[in-house]
Amino acid sequence: MVFKVGLTGGVASGKTTVSELFSALGVPIIDADVIARQLLDKGSDCYQSVLALFGQQVLLDNDNINRAWLRQRIFTDTKAKQDLEAIIHPRVRQQMLAQAEQCRQPYCILSIPLLTEAAMQDLVDRVLVVDTAPARQIARLTARDGISNAQAQQMLAGQATPEQRLAIADDVIDNNGSAEALTPLVSQLHQQYLKLAATQA
Repeated sequence: MVFKVGLTGGVASGKTTVSELFSALGVPIIDADVIARQLLDKGSDCYQSVLALFGQQVLLDNDNINRAWLRQRIFTDTKAKQDLEAIIHPRVRQQMLAQAEQCRQPYCILSIPLLTEAAMQDLVDRVLVVDTAPARQIARLTARDGISNAQAQQMLAGQATPEQRLAIADDVIDNNGSAEALTPLVSQLHQQYLKLAATQA
């Protein structure tokens, strides 16, 4: 069994940057968001289930899933969010584990934004949380996605709190400084994970 590190953090916390730094060190990254997007490709089982759940309103003119509409819907409708997650989460879990089994490196990173909310800690051997002050997340979100402060706050409110994420963390990267400050932190963790993977093997 390959050693698996679960990478998580709130929206706009810097998970992607951290993932890229690990990837640059040769660590395979298995991304739950990428898998979830692929699962909704036209004609797939998930696509059919989502279409059955929401009806034609969930489709664009080209019959692809309207992801922007879906995102907005689940932010404002808790039941719809739960129904969608019941379709997608089990398949994401299955695919992440299958991809991890193919890993030939000492360890791999499972990037799971909803690790806390979806209770996926059992998928990984260790949890790494990217922690960022909510005010910085809101500033990044409004700049990145062109949304209002209120919408950004609503997105944060729909996720686990920093305290809930930190409660399950084995390791924490404080991403309240510069992007450059992340490189040595990731290098240090990389060495630590190589040692842990070797002891598990």
